[in-house]
Amino acid sequence: MERGRTKEILGLGILSSMFFAVTFILNRSMNLSGGFWVWSAVLRYVFSLPILLALVGLRGKLRPVWASIRRSPGAWLLWSTVGFGLFYAPLTWASDFGPSWMTVSLWQLTIVAGVFLNPLFGKPVPLKSLGAVAVILLGVVLLQSQEIVSNGGGGRDALICVGLIAIAAVTYPLGNRKMMALCGGELDTTQRVLGMTVCSVPFWLVLGGIGGAVRGLPSPEQAVQALMVAVFSAVVATLLFFQATHLARNDPRQLSLAEGTIAGEIIFTLLGGVLLLHDPLPGGIQWVDIGVILLGMFLNCRAAR
Repeated sequence: MERGRTKEILGLGILSSMFFAVTFILNRSMNLSGGFWVWSAVLRYVFSLPILLALVGLRGKLRPVWASIRRSPGAWLLWSTVGFGLFYAPLTWASDFGPSWMTVSLWQLTIVAGVFLNPLFGKPVPLKSLGAVAVILLGVVLLQSQEIVSNGGGGRDALICVGLIAIAAVTYPLGNRKMMALCGGELDTTQRVLGMTVCSVPFWLVLGGIGGAVRGLPSPEQAVQALMVAVFSAVVATLLFFQATHLARNDPRQLSLAEGTIAGEIIFTLLGGVLLLHDPLPGGIQWVDIGVILLGMFLNCRAAR
């Protein structure tokens, strides 16, 4: 019975990482086809909103979301903007500065940020995770070292890419943790994500206005790809991952297994970027660097256990 559940958790987790990889691949695809990164970010949330409204509305759970927002509108607007706007806009912009496999590898910095944000919420830094964090940071530094020290624009692009993803890696867990603390157990995950999407709309309206003034409206091709990101990443991948963690909630070993499947994003994004977008393959040293990041993620899962 336990072995069957473990296989189900592993299968769901791997499937979710495959759909999460769609975000990085399609963001890069939109960039390569001339799409403006602003519209890639804005349209993802524009298309996610009606989907989330339908998911929550069909369960008759919209009213608690509006009630919670009315009680603390300032906090909702602030932390939704931080957790969604200041997370996804830099992450999308980073696709302008490197292949998709590099972006998703750097995105693992969110694990590092999550560890060091603990004191802001009255929790200690987990000392057992520091070794894993150091390994992940080492892998990130090594992965970028060749680009940073190279001549021409490569080093500059690498630094910009790291900076943008570092911002996203901090704002994503910060905004989400603040909202979880604000909501307590009042809202479930889907309700909270819907509320944050609604309250991040002002940010996306401003960013969309800038995008329209600078580059005009998005092309139909970019709109279709942004819709795919919304469906596959915001809905399918998230629901699969939450189901995997739900099944594993009572077993720390299985929960570590479920959370560790996020490493699949790197593999699927690498394969998709190379096969579909003709991204350059990592060099020999970069393969080793990616392996170091994956090792750090594995060690972090063991520490969390």
